[in-house]
Amino acid sequence: LETPDSGEVYVAGRPTLSMNDNARTALRRSHIGFVYQFHHLMPEFSAEENIVLPQMIAGLPRAEASARARELLSFLGLESRAHHRPAELSGGEQQRVAIARALANAPRVLLADEPTGNLDPKTADHVFATLISLVKASRVAALIATHNMDIAARMDRRVTIKDGRVAEV
Repeated sequence: LETPDSGEVYVAGRPTLSMNDNARTALRRSHIGFVYQFHHLMPEFSAEENIVLPQMIAGLPRAEASARARELLSFLGLESRAHHRPAELSGGEQQRVAIARALANAPRVLLADEPTGNLDPKTADHVFATLISLVKASRVAALIATHNMDIAARMDRRVTIKDGRVAEV
């Protein structure tokens, strides 16, 4: 999203600096999934529709997008909540829908910024476990930023940043 101060950023072997905004957006949509601390679901749409929409924007027919959404919701234990709007879901359920949405277009990389930061410890543990399970099942690389050291300890690799510098690998 940001232009680097120096160097070049490559995504899927393609340099991004020379791309226009539409090309970078298309590249992000097809190769990178995002999960934020706050779910950012569209309140007027159901859980399933929140997962279907990014797929349809990427060009998938509605029937295929709906089938993929139902598959992801089932994997996350939310099949019975598919037709509920975000306001009818718990915080943990909303975040699991956001995770499904991030992985709906089968990205190669998932970027998650404090994906459990707004959840109580028990719910955070459950959401994180399902996130990791889905990441492994999808065979997607995940970069997860967190201040929660219990969650960080469960990752395959940890990088600590202190005062803007890599302090520990």
